[in-house]
Amino acid sequence: MPSTPTPRPTRSPRSSLSGGVGCAPPLPLLSPGAAAAAAAVSHSHSLPSATISAQSAAPLGLPLPTSSLVTLATCNLNQWALDFEGNFQRILRSCQVAKSRGATYRLGPELEICGYGCEDHFLEMDTFRHGWETLAKLFASGATDDLMCDFGMPVLHGGVRYNCRVICKDRRVLLVRPKCALADNGNYREGRYFTAYRAPAKGSGMETILLPREPFFTEYHQRSAPFGLHHLQCSDSATLGCESCEELWTPQSTHISLSLRGVEILSNGSGSHHELRKLQTRMELMINATRKCGGVYLYANQRGCDGGRTYYDGCAMIVVNGRIVAQARQFDVREVEVVCATVDLEDVRSYRASNPAFGIQAARSASEEGGTSAWALSLEGVTLTNDCQKWSPEVERQRPKVMTEGGLELRVPTPEEECCLGPACWMWDFLRRSGAAGFFLPLSGEFERRLYQNQVSSLLCWKHVGMHSNGNDDIFNNNYSR
Repeated sequence: MPSTPTPRPTRSPRSSLSGGVGCAPPLPLLSPGAAAAAAAVSHSHSLPSATISAQSAAPLGLPLPTSSLVTLATCNLNQWALDFEGNFQRILRSCQVAKSRGATYRLGPELEICGYGCEDHFLEMDTFRHGWETLAKLFASGATDDLMCDFGMPVLHGGVRYNCRVICKDRRVLLVRPKCALADNGNYREGRYFTAYRAPAKGSGMETILLPREPFFTEYHQRSAPFGLHHLQCSDSATLGCESCEELWTPQSTHISLSLRGVEILSNGSGSHHELRKLQTRMELMINATRKCGGVYLYANQRGCDGGRTYYDGCAMIVVNGRIVAQARQFDVREVEVVCATVDLEDVRSYRASNPAFGIQAARSASEEGGTSAWALSLEGVTLTNDCQKWSPEVERQRPKVMTEGGLELRVPTPEEECCLGPACWMWDFLRRSGAAGFFLPLSGEFERRLYQNQVSSLLCWKHVGMHSNGNDDIFNNNYSR
């Protein structure tokens, strides 16, 4: 039986004073005289030196310790190739939902801004230009205000096309991270449109990308941003790194080196289409990655028909130390589905510290790379952990509780369910986006006729009328006629 998620028990005074679940409102401030007296007491007891100010001092004169709880969000988005306006609206909605649930980080699917299936439109300059314009609209709409967002978009750098993750917060681009392993098997042809990134030699300095002057410099006073395979080191000691889709499936996966560098939060924005039993393989890869190395792994995926023959089957999830703590649906017709989880980064640190083999290999990796901070981007004033100063009852009620043990009961459809639900969702998505009134039912061939009739009448009507009755009217109101 699956264990019931329960609030994390209070382990020490630090837990009760830190942000996140069970966080109390800010405590009263000290007067200057009381702060000075508290500083003297702190010095007499040989406590670690710390600056005590009216902003951070508690009644005992000690600064409030940083919380180790962080609320993370990932999503499934039903994006459409070259539908920049519609994609913008869905991305913005996912950011708004993530904020309403108290999340400080939001992960989106691969190439979500332009759509994954643009094919040869990736060879046109307009696709890159409209991508930056959409990112600027997200800035102007406040999507990144108080929320670190990980967007997927194509980027032209040095005359080379890259499939990138663009990490932003508070209307600034923190990092442009290019994909270093492209998918060129099966239905994938990424090598036709993009180039796999190769990091420069050690000691060559940080690579930067020049941002479009309008509006990033004129409006937000930022002319360039870091470019490369870096990870982020926030001022509250939380660390975040990302890999993209195919990198999870490669023998030398990116998350291994990131984990050995001490990165605690790993994200994967993906554009993975449905294949029979493929979901089981995805889960095994993410569970084994975090069970072996420890860490928090976020996975986002597109959902729906992107104008071609493939169907992207969603199932965004969050995995912590080998157990799944949040999972979205695999087959669904909702355009935006966001899942969140509150995790304790101390669990990741404790999990890794208890594994001697991990410590040996992490120390060896640090010596070979010139230290664990060789690839880190230190971000002053940027935090991910839940902050008591921004505590509010409304957000606290929406924020998910910490799952202290066990995990979710996994929702994995049987092969028979996949064969029914996958084609039904593809047919519905194609029907509403094409603007057609219905499907043509062939009269010749008894087997084909019965198959189509079963898909349309039994599955489509049952599933999507059920969605309408549950209040998901947006799937009927949108007009995709071209």
